Amino acid sequence: MKLRKVYLLLVCSILFFVTACGGTKTVEKKQETKRIQVKTNISTELEHTSTMNLDYAKEFRVDYYKNGYKLVTVYQDEQYLIVPQNGKVPKDLSNDIVVIKQPTQNIYLVASAVMDMFVKMDALDTLRFSAIDEDGWYNDKVKKRMKSGKLVFAGKYSAPDYELILSEGCDFAIENTMIYHSPKVKEKLEKFSIPVFVDYSSYESHPLGRTEWIKLYGALLNKEETAEKLFNQQKQEYDKIRDKKNTGATVAFFYITSNQVVNVRKSTDYLPKMIEMAGGKYIFSSLGEEEKNASSSVNMQLEELYAQAKDADYIIYNSTIQGELRNMEEFLQINPLLKKFKAVKEGHVYCTTKNMYQSSMELGTIIHDIHRMLHGEEKEMTYIYPLQ
Repeated sequence: MKLRKVYLLLVCSILFFVTACGGTKTVEKKQETKRIQVKTNISTELEHTSTMNLDYAKEFRVDYYKNGYKLVTVYQDEQYLIVPQNGKVPKDLSNDIVVIKQPTQNIYLVASAVMDMFVKMDALDTLRFSAIDEDGWYNDKVKKRMKSGKLVFAGKYSAPDYELILSEGCDFAIENTMIYHSPKVKEKLEKFSIPVFVDYSSYESHPLGRTEWIKLYGALLNKEETAEKLFNQQKQEYDKIRDKKNTGATVAFFYITSNQVVNVRKSTDYLPKMIEMAGGKYIFSSLGEEEKNASSSVNMQLEELYAQAKDADYIIYNSTIQGELRNMEEFLQINPLLKKFKAVKEGHVYCTTKNMYQSSMELGTIIHDIHRMLHGEEKEMTYIYPLQ
């Protein structure tokens, strides 16, 4: 294992210990990076032919070799060699490169953001195990598959059902970076000869960089053309409004817990970036910038929310956690202080649909939705709706 991986595992182990003692579990994110550079001569048995073209993503790279071999590199130095069906693993391949043999079937999917990519590529049949149960999914196709038993709950990332996974011949596990909080799980899966792939799409600096990860999974499933087409659809949605003049309208995005604590996205998070890309201005312009951790949000008291966001032109209420609101009356029942906000008085309060966060292949559409909100085009919105 390379030194960088050892360091990352050591940091995560320390953070896990701190969490057990009452601290907050975090993984430090990188700042914006240049595109990944790698040496392509990984074996004398493989001849490099080309590299996948990327528009926004910087946290992965796919290199192509003769006879169907593909090298995937993520987060600078984690590498995976995709070996075509009936292909042989090169004898001189470095031990640091994880081998994934096609066809990839019976996948254990932990990284929830990836599910929408498999749905859109019509590749649900390659998934057998989920780290989220049926009630946790909002996509009807996924829920139907779980209800039929074709996709089964196999435990969350920190406590997988090893007996189930092994008895049904899991070929591959797709994790998110939370797995580094439970390094023994990763080690145990690998001990059982189950390759573990770690998804870093949440580390992309550009929102559409996240969506572009579908190209990586397209390469994994030999569905590159389908993945390219799906990504371009979202890119085109964004392109429709990317050169429009910024409205200058301020937008507050938050939700309030049952304990009356306000959860707000950091200004560096992808959702505030999407607000800016849509032509708005995130009202919490520098919130959380001083915090060097992976958390995408911060908590504040209602009084602080009022002080910072009372004059926001628009409110988007995040209903993905506690469920969708039906009307303005339900919104105002959350707390009477909300009546004093400018956006409430002017009728500019909107709500997200419950499936927004699981719609990783709709980020271009969501950006366009915010743009429509700022221009009063409410009838055409998909993932945001007005509260009357």
